[in-house]
Amino acid sequence: MSPRASAAPPPPAFVTRKALPRRPKQVGREVALEYIRRLEETYPDAKCSLDYRSPYELVVATILSAQCTDVRVNMVTPDLFARFPNAAALAGAEPEELENRIKSTGFFRNKTKSLLGMARAVVDKHRGEIPRTMDELTHLPGIGRKTANVVLGNAFGLNEGVVVDTHVTRVSFRLGLTRETDAVKIEQDLIEVVPREKWTLFSHLLIFHGRAICVARRPLCEKCPLWDLCPSSLVVPVASGKGTAEGRRRPRKTSARGPDSR
Repeated sequence: MSPRASAAPPPPAFVTRKALPRRPKQVGREVALEYIRRLEETYPDAKCSLDYRSPYELVVATILSAQCTDVRVNMVTPDLFARFPNAAALAGAEPEELENRIKSTGFFRNKTKSLLGMARAVVDKHRGEIPRTMDELTHLPGIGRKTANVVLGNAFGLNEGVVVDTHVTRVSFRLGLTRETDAVKIEQDLIEVVPREKWTLFSHLLIFHGRAICVARRPLCEKCPLWDLCPSSLVVPVASGKGTAEGRRRPRKTSARGPDSR
């Protein structure tokens, strides 16, 4: 989805820095709330990009999405769900058939083991229904905290945590919301500044923003609705004097003897 017009007007004239800061300045809750407001305005339709109709389908799609695009997963799952419409059907699948059906998502052997293990555990321990708690979900084969957060937040509407994927990791660091690189620690930092009722939505907002503007190689800061708040922004208003040729020019070195001591 293309972002709407910027929620923050761009400076009338600006230049861009050449490189992102290595350790962006950290921001507080007030700035985080303004991030959320602007991102909601920019991406009003932000939601889970995986196609699903039930908690079971979302679990399967999320497992398949590891190291794979959501677009590719959405191409594979319609036929997969027609063949295996519930956990009981998937639990009885032949590994070779399942591998062939999900092969294009990559790492298909490991994913097959995870899917079969998950489905059999759901049938044996949960009467064929996907559980609704973090503890129960993370005890299923192939499901870690990230997948559990996806399922709880989107399939059940329960804000138990913040989904941290590659986009959330990159964008939250650049925005000064965390300095951590570990997903669990990043989640804890985000939980401290994002209101609980926004946890699920916030992940979608950062993911959409990471795909559209705050891309990996070089962010499109001149189009960003957060340019004036973000500590990593490459956009520098000319009016501030920063980033201009004059602002970057170093002062001349003078002799220690002074100008008139010849």
